[in-house]
Amino acid sequence: MTATIDDLLARVTKPARYSGGEWNSVTKPWGATSVRIALCYPDCYDIGMSNMGLGILYDILNRVDDIACERAYAPWEDMEAEMRREGVPLWSLENRRPLRDFDIVGFTFQYEMTYTNVLNMLDLGGIPVRADERGNEHPLVIAGGSGCFNPEPMSPFIDAFLIGEGEEAVIEIAGLVRNWRRDSTPRAQRLRDLLSVSGVYVPSFYEPSYDPGGRFQALLPRVAEAPQVVKRRILEALPPPLVQPIVPFLQTIHDRAVVEIQRGCTQGCRFCQAGMIYRPARERSPAQVAEAARQLMANTG
Repeated sequence: MTATIDDLLARVTKPARYSGGEWNSVTKPWGATSVRIALCYPDCYDIGMSNMGLGILYDILNRVDDIACERAYAPWEDMEAEMRREGVPLWSLENRRPLRDFDIVGFTFQYEMTYTNVLNMLDLGGIPVRADERGNEHPLVIAGGSGCFNPEPMSPFIDAFLIGEGEEAVIEIAGLVRNWRRDSTPRAQRLRDLLSVSGVYVPSFYEPSYDPGGRFQALLPRVAEAPQVVKRRILEALPPPLVQPIVPFLQTIHDRAVVEIQRGCTQGCRFCQAGMIYRPARERSPAQVAEAARQLMANTG
């Protein structure tokens, strides 16, 4: 596939969006890993590379030796046209593997306008768009991010949602993947196993309830393991700051190094999504912020 991809790069604008190999990116030998996760941002590279959340999870997962965590972004219109014309599936930037080859394909939902991009990326990646059309040979599609706090619009297409903060949960899910690969676990059992991870909502294990007038009342679990209420995942303390982010090959919308000085907000304005869903507010000390900034400059220039 590599030669075909290289051919496509010569035909499109901003080929650096698709080439991979950036400073601080991590490419592990495919055959030497036991867990393979593709983190996908459903917008173009220029926007997705500015998202800190994806970078944090990428860093956490790749610190584990047997986990290959790779990235994929929505292609621009010219690249999508070339991919469909040549029959080239959407690939990860690191090992240039089709999305369908991964154990987990994870999407971050930041806002609703990218929902259609998710469906397009699944189709381009060789994965059935609807969750109920996927079989044992397909990866599990998991979504997280602030756009998942109302998961129902995308529930026909997503196998599982992670509600809340994902830094600890992704490692727990990776542990499940190791067991699945060892035991050749069928898809139905894999979905059931995900219910053991706090904050995970698996739509296929719930069914709607309606009143006599046909009005929706609630979603009710269909299996005993599914919680009645899925509680968002909350980190008691912030993880170490991201100090070795990937340096993109082209200018992104937020073309700068970023330090997360706090998460959440004490104001709680009703119009602000972040202030409501990232409670409680957690802050880093000035000394931690200054040290993170120094390391960022040393690692990125």
